[in-house]
Amino acid sequence: MAAVDERPSAKRWLPLEANPDVMNQFLWGLGLPAEEAECYDVYGLDDELLAMVPQPVLAVLFLYPLTAQSEEERRLQDNDKKEFSKNVYFMKQTVGNACGTIGLLHAVGNVTSEIKFQADSFFDKFYKSTANLDPQERAAFLENDKEMEVAHSVAASAGDTEATDDVNDHFICFTCVDGELYELDGRKSGPISHGASSPSSLLLDAAKVIKGMIRKNPESLNFNVIAFSKKA
Repeated sequence: MAAVDERPSAKRWLPLEANPDVMNQFLWGLGLPAEEAECYDVYGLDDELLAMVPQPVLAVLFLYPLTAQSEEERRLQDNDKKEFSKNVYFMKQTVGNACGTIGLLHAVGNVTSEIKFQADSFFDKFYKSTANLDPQERAAFLENDKEMEVAHSVAASAGDTEATDDVNDHFICFTCVDGELYELDGRKSGPISHGASSPSSLLLDAAKVIKGMIRKNPESLNFNVIAFSKKA
């Protein structure tokens, strides 16, 4: 959840807690009906624990600590830009500590054909307004949206731990678009493809990538995985 822009004038929010209850109230308050989809804790990455996660999984959120190694990898990926499907909904992050909200916007924005919003709700208007914008324009739209800023602030204050902007953890989102697993990170220049995937294998495919990321930082215990699943 580290800031992406260290200019004194750069806007910073309080970080969202990696808590499905907090995220659900946030999503439902912005226009995602509770009967449509919900966030769930993923308690482990072995097959038995993954099998407990409600299906179908629409997206996977991953919280991990930023390190010198992860930052170097990000710089290398930004220098190796690759083409990605035009159907991927991706936005940049220009607000410090907004990565939880960006992750949720990525999760929801790539499954708008699978879920229905409340008419004239924030989500209904936001995705219609930003559908044809580029990732940087979407970031600017969000940064200037007072309704989202207030909603984020309320959600950030609703967690079990005291909210502080002095954090060094970061949320990213994994989703399947056009048969590919994409990593969506608003701090990176664009989506990162991790190869073939499908809606039914999304959780398992994302778990493989996440395991690899965790192995690179064996000293840390500060990892969280949350599934965004459609209600049956």
